[in-house]
Amino acid sequence: MGRSTRRRPTGARRATFAAVALMLGGGGLVAANVYASATEDGGPDPVRTLSSPAGTIDCPDVGSQLTAVPDTAKEDVAKELALLDQQIADAYQRLQESAQAIQQDAGFADNAIMNPLKEKRAATIERIAIAVDRAGDRPEGLESLAACTLRAAESGSGGQESGSGGQEGGDNQDGAGQDGAEQGGQQPGNGGQAGNGPVAADYVDIKSVQPNVPSPALTSDASRGTFATSCGVNENGLFNSDNVIVAPGVSNGAHHFHDYIGNQSNDAFASDEDLANAETSCVDQGDKSTYYWPVIRLQNGTQEQDANSPGGGIEGNAGEIVTPKEVTLNFVGNPRSKVTEMPRLLRIITGDAKAFVNGTANANASWSCTGFEDRQLKDKYPLCPQGSDVVRTFKFQSCWDGQNIDSANHRTHVAFAAADGSCANGFKAIPQLVQRIVYDVDAPSLQDGGRTTPLFAVDTFPEQLHKPVTDHGDFINVFDEDLMGEMVDCINEGRKCGVGADAGDDPGQEEPTQPPTEAPTTPPGGNDDPEPGDGGDKPTEAPATEQPATEDPATEAPATEEPKTDEPKTDEPEAEAPATDPAKDDKPTVSSTVAPKAYGTPSPTADADAQAQDGSKDDGADAGSTPAQTQPAAGGEQSGGGSGTEPQAVGDLAETGTTLWPAAAGAVLLMAGFLLLMRTRRRAG
Repeated sequence: MGRSTRRRPTGARRATFAAVALMLGGGGLVAANVYASATEDGGPDPVRTLSSPAGTIDCPDVGSQLTAVPDTAKEDVAKELALLDQQIADAYQRLQESAQAIQQDAGFADNAIMNPLKEKRAATIERIAIAVDRAGDRPEGLESLAACTLRAAESGSGGQESGSGGQEGGDNQDGAGQDGAEQGGQQPGNGGQAGNGPVAADYVDIKSVQPNVPSPALTSDASRGTFATSCGVNENGLFNSDNVIVAPGVSNGAHHFHDYIGNQSNDAFASDEDLANAETSCVDQGDKSTYYWPVIRLQNGTQEQDANSPGGGIEGNAGEIVTPKEVTLNFVGNPRSKVTEMPRLLRIITGDAKAFVNGTANANASWSCTGFEDRQLKDKYPLCPQGSDVVRTFKFQSCWDGQNIDSANHRTHVAFAAADGSCANGFKAIPQLVQRIVYDVDAPSLQDGGRTTPLFAVDTFPEQLHKPVTDHGDFINVFDEDLMGEMVDCINEGRKCGVGADAGDDPGQEEPTQPPTEAPTTPPGGNDDPEPGDGGDKPTEAPATEQPATEDPATEAPATEEPKTDEPKTDEPEAEAPATDPAKDDKPTVSSTVAPKAYGTPSPTADADAQAQDGSKDDGADAGSTPAQTQPAAGGEQSGGGSGTEPQAVGDLAETGTTLWPAAAGAVLLMAGFLLLMRTRRRAG
């Protein structure tokens, strides 16, 4: 898959755009932007029909308010909270399907969608209060959280510059005061494949962002070590839309697909015992921890495995799932103190899957590009220059309350350290998980709504509109206790340990992979190739696209010394046998793509042409071939003309014997005949 961009046929098409401003009950102005792509005869486009939503539904997050739930009530509360999410998803889907009815009747949205939603939520919230009241104190004030607000659709030009920390107005729970964002001036055709985002304003050129990553001030007591674990990139395709932390025992509790690496028994019904006894994709089998995050998709019209399923296409998560090119998992220390061991089965969620409507208080994911990782974005997707990859980074909470492995709202048992690294409220410093996920995706073509180069976005709850600020990561610690002890010792002693610990600099500091001053200057989406040595060159890409991993140089069939075979007679049967080498010819020539190239022995010219093309195109390297991408090419081949010399020399050596030994045999026969003739003459004399 890799740098996967599918271009639609450009034929004669015309697009029609209709922006409809609607006054809904309650005085809220909602702008609905409908995009339809049609063929010349006006028929529907079988590939894509886009419509951006008539706003979104903003409901207060009940779960975040439940900080004390008795153990005996947790299961019931978790199921009711999941039901609240399902109710919002259902209401949002009805909102999308009712654009025409809302246009004809300004009160339709309130009467048919918002008021019924409030009634359902009130009943569910009451059941939550009763469940808690049975085993403890009844929570107060939950009733006020039943009502939701219909927030107007965004303006397509409403994107602020990066780093503002949630300028989408997510802090406005009542939907008021959107700073004029709902004026109907939307950018057409940017509604995403499923019609609920992303939009052009969700992206920003990474080169326009100023460096914003501070260097931590380390004290003499700092724990400076790092511990690395390697668990793959989900190349085996373990996905589901569950969330065993937030919604245990509930199918589709996340309403979006997750990538999973590490623990292989991770679904909504996995018990602690299941996790402890599971297989793991981690290299070190002592790490059975589970690491998961929302998938990234390309909005390219692809029908994925979940296209017609909850959590997938039904809920607006559509398009091709992109397998990461690289995932690094590093545990780092504290700039102020030593760290203590994480308790087994500790659960941590970082970021907020509902940050678009909840506000950005818990938003934590960062977006950047390789070569620019001193510039991090919270609320925008990055447009990376050619030769640079998209990077998602999660820095997990690193302070623990010392007692609990989870909490009712899944947050209060852990916390972020203060700016100086200190942990407040008697919390203890623990190793901080720094998770870095790299994707080989191109900067989308915003000018045409992603038709030329598709938009990319994370999966989200449907009403969150695929906003980058909703990105989040989840972790359950299932490290072997002895291995956890080794991790803590390593970090506290200032060493680099674990799988692949010697590769690269300290990953916990988010240092750029290349100096920003050498960063690529090619505009996003441009067609110019970066210069060799340019800061935008991806250090792992060059070997990957030119790597003949199992290619036998002898199959290049150089026969530059064939004229020597003219001297001996060719009636010797032995001279014909070595002419071909079926054992070599049976093997496919494997490039950096998953699928092998055509069988057979290419001619030197054809092989050179093929390698030239392989080095000049993106080659569609599937993310599942990531191990090949990170390995140097066999024989240390260099890009360019190197492949036409070194392998050919090896090929000459392999075949020179097959072409010269018949000549030698002929010479021996000739000499034998000459000696026989001389002896015959002597006897005759």
